[in-house]
Amino acid sequence: MIRKKKCVAMLLAGGQGSRLYALTSIIAKPAVSFGGKYRIIDFPLSNCVNSGIDTVGVLTQYQPMLLNSYIGNGQPWDLDRTFGGVHTLPPYQGKTSSDWYKGTANAIYQNLRFINQFDPDYVLILSGDHIYKMNYSLMINYHILNGADCTIAAIDVPIEEASRFGILNTREDGSIYEFEEKPKKPKSTLASMGIYVFSAKKLQQYLEEDSVNPNSSNDFGKDILPRMLSCGEKMMAYRFEGYWKDVGTIESLYEANMDLLGDNPKFDVTDSSWKIQSRSPLAPPQYIGDDAKIDNSIIMSGCEIFGNVENSVLSSAVTVKKGAVVKNSIIMADVTIEEDAVIEYSIIDEGTIVKKGAKVGSPKDAGKGIAVLSRGIEIGEGAVIDGGAMVDKSVAKEGK
Repeated sequence: MIRKKKCVAMLLAGGQGSRLYALTSIIAKPAVSFGGKYRIIDFPLSNCVNSGIDTVGVLTQYQPMLLNSYIGNGQPWDLDRTFGGVHTLPPYQGKTSSDWYKGTANAIYQNLRFINQFDPDYVLILSGDHIYKMNYSLMINYHILNGADCTIAAIDVPIEEASRFGILNTREDGSIYEFEEKPKKPKSTLASMGIYVFSAKKLQQYLEEDSVNPNSSNDFGKDILPRMLSCGEKMMAYRFEGYWKDVGTIESLYEANMDLLGDNPKFDVTDSSWKIQSRSPLAPPQYIGDDAKIDNSIIMSGCEIFGNVENSVLSSAVTVKKGAVVKNSIIMADVTIEEDAVIEYSIIDEGTIVKKGAKVGSPKDAGKGIAVLSRGIEIGEGAVIDGGAMVDKSVAKEGK
């Protein structure tokens, strides 16, 4: 009996995420906390399972320990399968050579053996740093119905942001006639989402050709896609109209978290028809003190709130002590904010302690930017951290 999969997903999760600064100094970007109970990688993994894709390779490289531990055997996402399931795929040493992943295309090339063991008809390439809900099966069916060799998920972006993306120029039927990687003067606003469906044999052909090209940067956007287009392969754009956010910067990560708030949030993670699964920590119920005040905020299990929290997202086991104020901020797990400390327009990573009377960040309308505190540090009693600061070391009382 021949066992095979219709589609295998390959999730690129090895990037350093340097634009997240202190938040990714010791962890990979897909492992960064999001929305109180999630990590960024929960979204593509949940999308795969909800789309009926049960075989996922997660390509890790930069600071993979936490990410590998978090994924584990894939049980929280129903990816603990005997044939298929989730597999973490770091670079490895072969018999004759070893190499770090040189680019997105090279990362997939080095794992062709993993893909081929499932003999898939199609390969879905995903990025590990986007927040969205998407039914990949609809995109795969679109790819099949159009007889495409490659289909690229695309979304309209504001013209002033278009130069940050790969830009697609298409005909009326959705076929792509031009692809420009981060053009200075974009000809359209239809941007690649970094989500691709390939017919498996075509993908292998172009990856093998790219691997022996000394002039290639081994990247999908810069090399593989333009090469396929120039060779006359049929390439289609699959338009996506739902919520999608590339959270590769401090500002976009903050905005995506804030999009969860309100009576009618821009991005709803409570939709029972499309569940976002996560490896949630075991924690007791939240406790809200008699004098605590909470407004328009997400408060996860294990939190103890005695102060004021406004327009903020708090992960599990956060303590906000009496007299402390948290406004317009994202507080990750196991953070302690002591008495009379003030946190405004800030992101505080896991395990950090803000001591009594310290002030972190500036009011949002001050225009100084988002203050960011790295994980596991201590901000001393009475210390002042200005808006826009990136702090990756403990600061004593006199720190300013």
